[in-house]
Amino acid sequence: MATDSWQQVREATVGWWRGTGATDADAVGAQLDDVRPLVLTARQAGDEDSERELAEAWRARLQQALRDRPDLADELRSLLDEQLVPALSDRERPQPGPPVMKATASGNGRVYQAGRDQHITER
Repeated sequence: MATDSWQQVREATVGWWRGTGATDADAVGAQLDDVRPLVLTARQAGDEDSERELAEAWRARLQQALRDRPDLADELRSLLDEQLVPALSDRERPQPGPPVMKATASGNGRVYQAGRDQHITER
């Protein structure tokens, strides 16, 4: 909400909401407009708690929309991947977590796993 591409993000979000069949898509746009100054003020003040609370309220709203209409998950994923996440600054973008590797060997089997380079010398 605090990026220069705000208008694009807003229009994409309202468009997604409208595509859900919700009758309150225009109200969602107005609510986004209302909350934007709050986000900007929190960002300028360095108030991460307020900014996080505002983001959490919208996250909860999107989660509720998915609970009501689970068939919208793919469309929401597209909105996030193609419109919302690219509009975030590098600092704001979600960072991948550590890799999780699982392996099972049986009998005389061996498992070799590495997150980067691996050199194996067997004799």
